[in-house]
Amino acid sequence: MVEEKENIQFELTDELIEQVERLVSETKDKELKALLNEYHYADVAEILDELSLEDSVYVIKLLDSETTSDILTELDEDTREKVLENLSAKEIAEEIEELDTDDAADIIAELSEERQAEVISQIEDNDHRDEITELLAYDEDTAGSLMAKELVKVYETWTVAGCLRRIRGQAKDVTRVHSIYVVNKKEKLIGRLSLKDLIVAKSEQKIADISKDTVDWVYVHDDVEDVARVMAKYDLEAIPVVDKNQTLLGRITIDDIVDVLKEEADKDYQMAAGITGDVEADDSILELTRARLPWLFLGLLGGVGAFLIMEGFEEAFKGEAFVLFFFTPLIAAMAGNVGVQSSAIIVQGLANDDVRGSVNSRLIKEMLLAALNGTILALFLFLFVWATKGSFITALAISVSLIAVIIVAGLIGTFVPLFLDKRGIDPAIATGPFITTSNDIFGILIYFWIARLILGI
Repeated sequence: MVEEKENIQFELTDELIEQVERLVSETKDKELKALLNEYHYADVAEILDELSLEDSVYVIKLLDSETTSDILTELDEDTREKVLENLSAKEIAEEIEELDTDDAADIIAELSEERQAEVISQIEDNDHRDEITELLAYDEDTAGSLMAKELVKVYETWTVAGCLRRIRGQAKDVTRVHSIYVVNKKEKLIGRLSLKDLIVAKSEQKIADISKDTVDWVYVHDDVEDVARVMAKYDLEAIPVVDKNQTLLGRITIDDIVDVLKEEADKDYQMAAGITGDVEADDSILELTRARLPWLFLGLLGGVGAFLIMEGFEEAFKGEAFVLFFFTPLIAAMAGNVGVQSSAIIVQGLANDDVRGSVNSRLIKEMLLAALNGTILALFLFLFVWATKGSFITALAISVSLIAVIIVAGLIGTFVPLFLDKRGIDPAIATGPFITTSNDIFGILIYFWIARLILGI
């Protein structure tokens, strides 16, 4: 790739796609290479995502593996899966050998077990093959599955001069040197070393004398979300990964954590919208239906429950009190909105590790907040109902009910995600139709019960 072109703002246009398609159809390989080499590999991946499968495979086979290996990591998962199906095990292995171990393992993990074995057997670099095999053995969503084996490691007993010689050999396999990790003769992580300290130190000094013994690390079996929180908290660009014996195994870099955070945000957003499973807009109708239908069915059950509650109060609210039924959508909407607001704040706090203290203190705070908001809204509603319906007692019944409904909705919206988190269930589920439906039902029940109590019917 041409390095100076990487910072140019890329814009995918129909003209560019048509130009690439024309060059492919006319097999003008030299012109096609020259054109694509002007763009960053992430931009080329964006172009390939818009091409037909046949054209995408043509481009991948045309360009050198050093370039296409990076392109493969940026392709849409569905596109990459189809492209890999059209490459031989040998061709995939050639791409894999150009990648860092973490990216290589991610791509191989997408293949079938039989295909994985074929590709791994074709990797000529024995060390690279063994490291990829090791990473594939770790459970998904653990630090081990996310780490790369490439890093710069030095021993505490080395001198600065000897260290510099050995680092040159290690650094050629590392894309970015964020930190130099110091280990003892048992490979146990004991510290870190900055390039600045290494450069300014005297040649005869020992590494143990200039290294820092304070180093952040994560266990190889830690959850990736916990790793993300640690790196975010301490503003780390990379973090070493160790086993239970403190043996240095690899490192995780910030670019991998950004991918984790994006995936988690996408998942939580879909959960909040009432969508189960990992789906995209381009998925089939059947897949999208399977992801959406469970929560829609829950909403249907909630609606049936609300109907049964309203039907149970039918006899009590005949005559002038029938006006209460017209405010039912308002009460249900306010309950749902308040519940979602409360749960969204708690879920966000849990994700950022900002929720501390006892559950009781959280519930009391939310109750006071809901009471304040409910009183302000109820005052406005009281004046509206009194002015339009001319009944003080009816306006009072509706307004007091609204305050009670908002307080209960706030408490439910706060308690449910905290409860789910304590039980090891993703609390993001509490920001979607689950909380809305439950608050609708409780809201209507409380509304009619309080209104009947005040009106004496």
